Amino acid sequence: MTARSPAPPPPPEPVTRRGPTRRRLLGTGLAGAGALLAAGSLSGCASPASASGASALSVWDLFQGGDGMLMDDMIKAVSRGGRGFDVDRTILDWGPSYYTKLAMSAAGGRASDVAVLHLSRLAGYAPGGLLDPFDLDVLAEFGVTEKDFTPAVWARTQHDGTVFAVPLDVHPFIVFYDKEAAGTAGLLDSSGELAPMGSPEALLDAGRGLARASGGAGILFGHVTDTAQNWRQFAAFYAQTGAEFALPDGGPPRIDVDAAIRVVSFMQRLFDGRTNPNNLDYNGALAAFTSGRGGMAMLGEWELPTLRKSGIPLGAAPFPQVFGRPAVYTDSHSFVLPHQDDPDPARRREAHRYVAEMIKQSLTWASAGHIPAYQPVLATPEYAALKPQSSYADAGKVAVLDPPNWFTGAASNFQNRMCQPLQSALLGNTTAEKAVRQMVREADALLRQPNPVA
Repeated sequence: MTARSPAPPPPPEPVTRRGPTRRRLLGTGLAGAGALLAAGSLSGCASPASASGASALSVWDLFQGGDGMLMDDMIKAVSRGGRGFDVDRTILDWGPSYYTKLAMSAAGGRASDVAVLHLSRLAGYAPGGLLDPFDLDVLAEFGVTEKDFTPAVWARTQHDGTVFAVPLDVHPFIVFYDKEAAGTAGLLDSSGELAPMGSPEALLDAGRGLARASGGAGILFGHVTDTAQNWRQFAAFYAQTGAEFALPDGGPPRIDVDAAIRVVSFMQRLFDGRTNPNNLDYNGALAAFTSGRGGMAMLGEWELPTLRKSGIPLGAAPFPQVFGRPAVYTDSHSFVLPHQDDPDPARRREAHRYVAEMIKQSLTWASAGHIPAYQPVLATPEYAALKPQSSYADAGKVAVLDPPNWFTGAASNFQNRMCQPLQSALLGNTTAEKAVRQMVREADALLRQPNPVA
């Protein structure tokens, strides 16, 4: 979708509400992105098989570009036939503006029938009444139950034991690698896939071997000025130590400082500026890898379409386990039911059916690199034939998301505030211990802020 029009004003405030008011949101942290919303743009379109109108099922998402076209294809697929859906799709810009708009519309009780939410954001929306729960019996009628998802992902769909989200995918932070360079470096197993690392020293050795084989960098990681990359890498390694990183309401944060220092110290060794550069931004690292100037890149799986165009012999694998337990940092695009003051039961039932049918279309979604969260799709021969996607499918079994709290999750200030001291440590401007102490202080400061929807 390329057509754009100015974002519409927030819906008018009803006389009564069950949940937070728009006025309160505007006066607190969630409304801090209001300027971005006002300055941003909104593009809306209906699928060709649908028509805008009172009967259309309204859906909001933040998918543009290639993902947006795949979402169009999935909507077309579920809109065919006698029981096809009449869908009015609205696309908003990714980031804080999307989440502000979603919160404001739900606070007014006049939100869309279905919306997409990063699962890492659920803790900021479900507790304050911004989302309505799913009826698991109705979902089961349409072929979707808890057993269809990995426990690691399903556990994050709930608040106080109630399910508020149905995952479409798992999108992890993984490694892409040049298969020729990895083969020369002796890093492939008998099936031609990346062999397990197993220890910090093994990953350091792998970087050195890949540098020799590629004639460039060993492991590429673009993080300078990025607001999430350092956190993704730290969170994966930290979770592998088995230590707790918890942010309980009211604080203080529960963070194992010794484990965190161990992780940051290792990150400093891994990106010491010699074998693996430590001063690349995200686009610089991506460009170096796609031009053959590096053997491995630590990136989100969503970069698969870009990497395929490079022509390099591309392999992919879950993020390497180097500490005691397997863990991969990830997030999940999930379907939610934004709060409505008086939802029509028949329409709400159709929303459940729509969500069930859409996740069954996730083989289409997987073509862009995303791992289907719905395990029956993951188990099909068609998914097994997708390369290199099926090589990192197990990442969903050991998924680790942001610690749940209202201020964490995708496009959050929490990630940015964690990244700043980590970046300083990787660039040699501070010690691992000072960086970790700063992370603890930042987490504590966020925990002291009032929850705008509590």
